[in-house]
Amino acid sequence: VQLQASGGGSVQAGGSLRLSCAASGRDSSYFTAWFRQAPGKEREFVALVSRSGLNIYYEDSVKGRFTISRDNAGDTVYLQMSSLKAEDTAVYYCATGSSYSVLLNDYAHWGQGTLVTVSS
Repeated sequence: VQLQASGGGSVQAGGSLRLSCAASGRDSSYFTAWFRQAPGKEREFVALVSRSGLNIYYEDSVKGRFTISRDNAGDTVYLQMSSLKAEDTAVYYCATGSSYSVLLNDYAHWGQGTLVTVSS
């Protein structure tokens, strides 16, 4: 399976961006998650969604600002980011795994990352 993350860019604080994660190939993983890694920091969990779209979970700092969703075919997962803050600046990665988990090691397949830069 291959994951292609896209949609990153530069935006001013308070602005919005939508990231996409397109999956190709056979993937039996049930969960898709977004992680992010800010400069000089460890990669951290942002949000996850199940294949059905019914199970969703957010990291506390993005609740109410970010929305994770997937298309009807289930092949593309989106992360709509609103009210962006400077501290949201990071490389965002999508990943798929079989567990309802916030841990990096539980995700077997990773996309290449897309850079989001928020200027204050």
